[in-house]
Amino acid sequence: MQVELLEIVSNKEIAHNIYEMVLKGEMVSSMNRSGQFLHLRMNDPNLLLRRPISIASIDEDTCTLLYRIVGKGTKDMSRYQVGDFVDTLGPLGNGFHFDFLSEEDQVCVIGGGIGVAPLYELGKELVANGNHVTFILGFANQDDIYYYEQFQELGKVILCTDDGSAGLQGHVGVALDQVDPTAVFACGPTPLLRLVQSSYSHLEHVYLSLEERMACGIGACYGCDTKKKDKRTCKDGPVFQRKEVVL
Repeated sequence: MQVELLEIVSNKEIAHNIYEMVLKGEMVSSMNRSGQFLHLRMNDPNLLLRRPISIASIDEDTCTLLYRIVGKGTKDMSRYQVGDFVDTLGPLGNGFHFDFLSEEDQVCVIGGGIGVAPLYELGKELVANGNHVTFILGFANQDDIYYYEQFQELGKVILCTDDGSAGLQGHVGVALDQVDPTAVFACGPTPLLRLVQSSYSHLEHVYLSLEERMACGIGACYGCDTKKKDKRTCKDGPVFQRKEVVL
C-alpha cells in the first residue's frame, strides 16, 4: 500500500453516467489481484473523504477504473482532464483468489450495475488460468450497459436488463439456472449478493465482493463493518467467502 499522485491518461463517459478513467504511475506495478480497490482523494478541498473505486483492469503500465456518478465526489471526478493527477491510496483490500481451480473448470461470474466493473479484471485472470467463464451481467436498461463487447471477448455473456430493453428481462436471477459452475464470483448490490449466496449454498467456492462506503480504507475507522460487526469490508474484504458474511 502506498500513496501516489497517479496521472490521468483518459477519462470519458462510456454509458449513462458511467465513466472510464485510465491512470498511470509506479503504483500500477503493485496491483496484482482483481477485486482490490483504490482510495482517491478528490481535488475539491471541500470533499474531505476519499472515494473507494474498484480496479477494473490492470495493464502493463496503466490501470482502469470504472465509476458511476452518484454524488459530488464522482461528479467532480468526471470533470478531471487528461494530464491531471489524482492523489491515490492503494492498492487496498483483499481481492478474488482462485488457486483451487483447475484448468477447464466452469466458472460463473455474476455482476450488477457498477458492480460489474471489478469483474472484468477477474475475467481476464480466469481466462488466463484456463477456465471457461460464463458472465451473467445485470443492468437497469440498455443505456446503462458498459463493457459488453469486452466481456464477450473473454467468454459467454448472458445479459439481463430490468426493463427488457436488452437481453433477458429481469434481474440476474432469471439466468442462474443456465449454468452449472464449479465456482461463483459476484459483485453488485446487496440483493444480488444475497441471491447468489442463497442460490449456490451447495457450492464451497462462492465469493462475494461487497460494495460499501469506506471512509479510511485501511480498517482504522470501523466505518464499513459488516452486518455482524465482526469484519471490516475494507480491511478483511471486500471479497468474502459466502459463509463469512451475513447480508
